[in-house]
Amino acid sequence: MPAFVHRVTKYDPANRDERGRYLGDDDTDSDRGPIEAAYLQAVSAFAAECGIDRLSVREPEASFFAAAEDGGSLEALFPGLRGFHDGAEVSLEVALELVRMMLRGGEGWCRLEAAGDEFFVHIGWDQYLYLGTDRPCGRAIAHTRQLGLFPELIADSPYAEEPDEPGPQRPADEEFWARVRRLVAEGQAGVLEEGYVQNASHWHRLTSDTIDTVRAGLAPRAMLTLWPPLSTDVAAVLASLPEDDRMEFVWEDPAGTISSVHADAEQREELAVLVTGARAAAALPTTVDEHRPLASAVLPDADGVLRARWRTTWSPCDRTWAFLSALRPGQVVTGTVTGVADTVTFVDVDGFTARIRQPELSWRPLRHPSDLVPVGQEVTAEVLGTDLVREELYLSLKALQDNPLKQLADRVGELVDGVVTKVLPFGVFVRVEDRPDGLQGLVPTAELAGEAVQVGDPLAVRILEVDLARQRFLLSRRRALT
Repeated sequence: MPAFVHRVTKYDPANRDERGRYLGDDDTDSDRGPIEAAYLQAVSAFAAECGIDRLSVREPEASFFAAAEDGGSLEALFPGLRGFHDGAEVSLEVALELVRMMLRGGEGWCRLEAAGDEFFVHIGWDQYLYLGTDRPCGRAIAHTRQLGLFPELIADSPYAEEPDEPGPQRPADEEFWARVRRLVAEGQAGVLEEGYVQNASHWHRLTSDTIDTVRAGLAPRAMLTLWPPLSTDVAAVLASLPEDDRMEFVWEDPAGTISSVHADAEQREELAVLVTGARAAAALPTTVDEHRPLASAVLPDADGVLRARWRTTWSPCDRTWAFLSALRPGQVVTGTVTGVADTVTFVDVDGFTARIRQPELSWRPLRHPSDLVPVGQEVTAEVLGTDLVREELYLSLKALQDNPLKQLADRVGELVDGVVTKVLPFGVFVRVEDRPDGLQGLVPTAELAGEAVQVGDPLAVRILEVDLARQRFLLSRRRALT
């Protein structure tokens, strides 16, 4: 943050009580005249003393885009809001027009900051202006007083605070786009919401053929939210509007343009007229608890760094990504077995369903996974890896177990007693441990010494070779007889 923060207002500090509350009767609206001009001149004076001629737009917001009286319109500065996005660099002249717009209120809002955090301009309610600088700016302060405004040195701008929930935010990286492609190809996803400005969105219908084109046209640092395909039963979507909650009604018109409005059941008839002829529609929840997109992410800059500060509402997809992206191979987790199949076991880990493939349950052979990990059992496992595209977590129990084959590796050439467990054309398998799940090695036909054996026969064999990489070992009957 800059070393100095100045609060500049038209309100005389003498009219504040001991708690800092203003008690005067000044009009809190812009006069669209000399006082407003004084604010703009004050910003210019501080910028000039700090050598600032360009500023960056941060966290832009918009309310409506109708042209305001006497100028100061967001739409006039950025037609269609193109160019008004997080990180957009603007000249001081344009920045001053943004300040004018914010002083008048209602049109939109943003933070204005210089690269390196040495200068900022924040506009608050009731025409409170906050200027952050890297130097005292004595000349600008004196000039501001001459303009009839009141500059005060304060600790910090109230608009420089971090979001209330600064949790991890998913970047729209290649893994994210791979997930988008997968969900679109499977028919689960069909619409991308591009939040290029807070409170304003562009909507894009996605197919496997249009993803790249849509991606190339997105505004920098946009918030992206992936939704299921729109329903072609527009009447049913209209009928689904709840009586007590507002929803975001999204529809595609006959020309293929997708738009949205917020509406509830009382506005159903009016909305039906608005969307006459619509090809498809959807009613999306707006409450935090019900906001459940398929995926959401923020576009990083061209260098791959995520500099936008947008935060989502922590829908299930956000929590899943944050959970999976925090895990690393080799990490140990604890969970509860929720399901057992022939080839995979499912484990609940902090509310997420992880998978243990059958070969990762034990070094030893199993008749069925449920013999080792029945439903309801708590297990401790090692993370093998995560798949952010499919949102899957893979675990291993045997990674935390001693590999019993390592003990045999030190016994190559030793004579051991075993029991034949299987007879095959290429040889026989012999269990060399006195336990039902004991290790079984292969005696190739050439090493049988011409003996005919049956399952259950005791057999003395010599350990020939132990292959830890392939988790197998070879035995010899012929060499056991010599």
